[in-house]
Amino acid sequence: MSARFSAGLALLLGLAALVNGTFMTLAPEAWYWLVPGVPERGPFNQHFLRDIGINYMLIGAAFVCGALYPRQRLPLWAVPTAWLVGHALFHIWEVLVGICGPASLLEDFAGVTLPALLALGLLCHSTNLQKDE
Repeated sequence: MSARFSAGLALLLGLAALVNGTFMTLAPEAWYWLVPGVPERGPFNQHFLRDIGINYMLIGAAFVCGALYPRQRLPLWAVPTAWLVGHALFHIWEVLVGICGPASLLEDFAGVTLPALLALGLLCHSTNLQKDE
């Protein structure tokens, strides 16, 4: 993966997180009803959704800034990646303990697991690039 490709991927990941977080923060009830699987996981809570929306906006800003400032990528991407991976692992745990069925992993893949995997790949690639410098 080239440095340019990883920067472009980080921009896409960051912009997606910014859009998602903005939607969650400005229209939490609409977000709650539009995202498949969310209503089945618990009752609507606008405060909680806005809190998480702010997290996603910060994650998005970190990935965008890391794409623009290559020397700062590791510190900018490390914590958001940890949060995304933790979030994905929590969804897997919910299936393992029977809170959700296995189908929820497929339903959640694009919005939960894929961003975590992309962030991990970006962080690993950035780490390898910095070692080579």
